[in-house]
Amino acid sequence: MTVLQLPQLPPGRLPRRLPVRRVLCLVPLLLVAVAAVQHRSVLAEGFGHLRHAAWPWLLAAVGATCLTWVAAAFTRQGAVVERLPRRRLLATQFAAGAANHLLPTGLGAGAVNLRFLTVCGVPMARSSAALALYLLAETVGRLALLAALLAACPGALRLGSLLPAGAVGPLLLAAGAVALAAAGALLCVRRLRRAVAGFLRTALGEARSVHTRPARALALWGGSLAFPALQAAGLAAVGRALGLPVPPAHIALAYLAATVAVALVPTPGGLGSVEAALVVALVAAGGPAAVATAVVLAYRIITVWLPLLPGALTLGALVRLKVI
Repeated sequence: MTVLQLPQLPPGRLPRRLPVRRVLCLVPLLLVAVAAVQHRSVLAEGFGHLRHAAWPWLLAAVGATCLTWVAAAFTRQGAVVERLPRRRLLATQFAAGAANHLLPTGLGAGAVNLRFLTVCGVPMARSSAALALYLLAETVGRLALLAALLAACPGALRLGSLLPAGAVGPLLLAAGAVALAAAGALLCVRRLRRAVAGFLRTALGEARSVHTRPARALALWGGSLAFPALQAAGLAAVGRALGLPVPPAHIALAYLAATVAVALVPTPGGLGSVEAALVVALVAAGGPAAVATAVVLAYRIITVWLPLLPGALTLGALVRLKVI
C-alpha cells in the first residue's frame, strides 16, 4: 500500500503564515461591492438626476465635501495634545469616512481613528478620551448651528414633521429606560463603576490639557462648527444645482434638523434613514417632494457613493502600510 507523504520543508524554514493584512485590505472593497449591489436602484436614479444638474453648483458641492475631511482632521488634532502627522491624519479622515458608511454610524470612523491615535503613540485610555471629546465637540457644534438657524429663521421648518405621529412618547420612554438601566448597572457593578470613573478622570484631564493650548482649542471647536456647516452647504449647493425653490439657509436648517433626528439610528452611514429624513425635512421647508427627492439622491451620490471606492482603497492602503 502506497503511503502519501507530505512535502518536507527545508531546515529552519517555517510554513508561510496567512497574510492577514492583505486579507484586511480586501474587506473594505468587498463591503463596497455589497453596498453598491444593495443600493443599485438608488445609485442609478441619483446619477440620472446629476446629468440634468447645473455643474458649477455641483462642483461647489464637491468642494464642500472635500473640505469636510479637512475640518474633521482639524477637530481630531484639536482633541489631543500631541502633534499628529498631517498627511496621515488627513488620509485617515478620508478612509474613516468610507468606514463610517460601511459600518453602523460612528463605529467605523471611531475604530479607524482610535487605531490611528494608538499607532501614533497616544495611550489607549487617552485615545479613547480624545475620541469622546471629538464626539462631544461635533455634537455641540451641530446643535449650536441648528439653534442659531432656528433663531435666525423662525417658522422655516416644522420640526414635528421629522418624527412619525406618536413617536415622541415611545422615544422618551426608551431614552428613560436606557438611562435607568445604565444608572442601575453603575450602582450594582463595582468594577464597571471604577472603569467609568477612571475613564471620566482621563477624559477630563485630556480636555483640560487641550484647552490650555489656544491652538488646540481653536482647532477642536472651529473644526466641529465647520464640519456640519460644510455638509449643509453641500446640500444647499446641490439644491441650487437642481432648482430646489428653498432658500439656502432653510436647506441648511433642514439638513441639520434631519441629521440630528436620525443620529440614533444604527444604520451604516445612515444609509436609508438619512435620505428619508432629508426628503421629509426639505418638504417641510417648502420644497416640492419630487425635487426634494432628486436633491437628496444627488447629494448622497456626491457625499457617500463617489468617495466610497477611493476611500475604501485608502483604508486598505493605510492598513497595509500599518498607519492604522
